[in-house]
Amino acid sequence: MKHKTFFWFVLPSSLAMLLFIFFPLVSIVVQSFYVNHEQVIIATENCGPFGCTPTTMVDQEATKALRQAQPLGRFAGFATYLDRGHLAVNEVGVAWDASNGWRDFGSRMLNLPFYKAMGFTLTYTFIVTPLTLILGFMIAVAVNSAVKVARGPLIFFSLLPMIVTPLVGSLILFWMVDARGIIGASLQAISGDPSLSVKASTPLMWIMLMVYGVWHAAPFAFIVYYAGLQTVNTDTLEAALIDGASRWQRIKYVIMPHLLPLTTFIALIQLMDNFRVFEPIVSFAAQAHATSLSWAIYNDLGGETRQLSSAAATSVLTIIGVAILLSPVLVRTWREFSRVRS
Repeated sequence: MKHKTFFWFVLPSSLAMLLFIFFPLVSIVVQSFYVNHEQVIIATENCGPFGCTPTTMVDQEATKALRQAQPLGRFAGFATYLDRGHLAVNEVGVAWDASNGWRDFGSRMLNLPFYKAMGFTLTYTFIVTPLTLILGFMIAVAVNSAVKVARGPLIFFSLLPMIVTPLVGSLILFWMVDARGIIGASLQAISGDPSLSVKASTPLMWIMLMVYGVWHAAPFAFIVYYAGLQTVNTDTLEAALIDGASRWQRIKYVIMPHLLPLTTFIALIQLMDNFRVFEPIVSFAAQAHATSLSWAIYNDLGGETRQLSSAAATSVLTIIGVAILLSPVLVRTWREFSRVRS
């Protein structure tokens, strides 16, 4: 392809990436270094027959003028990143000095908002992602092995969790785990404890959030794996069958190596999605038991006092976290690409 043709071919997508990805990211990074202006307070005295009383009041005009002069706010540098709501450098030092061993230090760290959200986010990511890959692969192999007449309905029902809106799907599961729902009532009957409540237990709520995450994401992994199974060389499978390879050996030595690039692709997508877990927490009203980095951003932007700098700093830290998680897979992919080119 000629350079001029290639330039006009990629120009629309490049402009869209600049407008909707690059420039917003730059604005978020810039906003994270600024904080809201403090209100201008003026001291006055109210004098009456019995003396004068000092009072303070907000100078609305001066505060408005200050905000107009510096719309981004007051420059604070990395102060937002280091405060108690984020990296909490001072609090971490105090916790380390006061802790008795790593376990005590970890429990103290989880009392800080950012590290509490990070703890759930990482746990959710590292549990849901491999389970999604395994379940999606198992469903794809099962559907691919079914008779052709049954494949259509099986594919439709397997894709239902992905078709249902995430918010609606999580709400449905939330109602099911209620004490009056089928799952909640069944758990009470099995345990013999009529007071058992998923919503009141932090471990059970974490498990339910992860169950929902796997249930919702598995169809994506399934459809990608199923498409990849259609490209497996049938001659290789038949040769392995003639050589006496069992079903598990054919899957392990023929199908799984063939689908390895797809596994890398699905893992990348799921790592990014799971690290940004948000909808289940809101739908399950699980803020008291689990918070994520995305929920922290949402919480900072909600209410009457919107903490833009805090939300921006958490967004930047989230982006850095995603980049760190993806770096091993990206480095491995780049090495394979370079080896193929050479």
